[in-house]
Amino acid sequence: MLIGFSAEMRAGRVRVNSTCLPAKLAYGRSITIIMPGRRQMAKLVAAAVLLMLAGLTGARAQDYPARTVTIIVPFAAGGPADITGRIVADIFSRHLGQKFVVENVGGAGGTIGALRAARAAADGYTILSGHLGTNALASAFYPNLGYDPRKDFAPIGLTAEYPELLVVRKDFPASNLKEFVAYARSNASKLNVGHAGLGSVSYIGCLLLNSAIGIKPAMVPFTGTAPVLNAMLAGEIDYECDPVLGTLSQVRAGNVKALAVAAKKRSPMLPDVPTSHEQGLPEFDCAPFYGVFAPSGTPQPIIDKLAEALNKGLSEESVQKRLADLGADIVEPNRRGPKALADLVKSESDRLMPILKAAAGK
Repeated sequence: MLIGFSAEMRAGRVRVNSTCLPAKLAYGRSITIIMPGRRQMAKLVAAAVLLMLAGLTGARAQDYPARTVTIIVPFAAGGPADITGRIVADIFSRHLGQKFVVENVGGAGGTIGALRAARAAADGYTILSGHLGTNALASAFYPNLGYDPRKDFAPIGLTAEYPELLVVRKDFPASNLKEFVAYARSNASKLNVGHAGLGSVSYIGCLLLNSAIGIKPAMVPFTGTAPVLNAMLAGEIDYECDPVLGTLSQVRAGNVKALAVAAKKRSPMLPDVPTSHEQGLPEFDCAPFYGVFAPSGTPQPIIDKLAEALNKGLSEESVQKRLADLGADIVEPNRRGPKALADLVKSESDRLMPILKAAAGK
């Protein structure tokens, strides 16, 4: 409908010629329409722009992904973080019909890769396969991170949890957790603990164990848990804490001894190894989570699309078997979404941060 406006506009009033209106509205020679003031008009324009942007965002989300997506794994290839990230990439590729590729960006306990992901464009084309260290506890060890683990990421979903295992060298004078605690308390200054770097899950696990029994042995850093295990086989390291998969083959071969699973339930991979809870040390409870995160500000429809695809993949029997073979606990459906992961990040941070800061002397 065309409306003819007169040139006269006063106090937000516009006079409209009736000849330009439909016949059923032409009751007189002219009518007056009350127009909004400047502030109201600005608000209307802003609202229109937001609606337009929302429409564009919705369109982008509907088309997403239109090109290859990069999943940053902030650790070297071959470890649990890398294998888990590749399982996630395969899930997204199959369920979203686009290529998802893993890029390993290691260093500084995973924080270099996490920082890169946090600074990426918030468009869904760079996401992070992070874990307990990078996305909940990193600030306990790296005060100048360059990113906020909670504010700079939008959680997508929890992938798996990997209970840690206390492993000692073959000739270590302890056969269970109780004997280990007694020996460690009497010989703390002589003990060497291997870990994969400040802030890694192996570092967090053993720091939590040491805090629980009140000791401060030498913490020896390596470039990964594989070199830690090699050093233990050579008799240079006394013990380490690592997800079950990392030492499983050597435990089964009898080359090292597994004394406790740091969880409430036993690992199906090592059903004969009792838990820390069974052996009277519930404070040693460490099952690092692995999850998928996007840079903060990523449109919610894209987050939802990724979360839905991840949930579908984690419900597949073949995927659950792959994760179980890695020693992972399968995540229940009600714990897989963005909110559940956000809640887990907060609860683990609240639970462990004070302990780890005190143990690390921060």
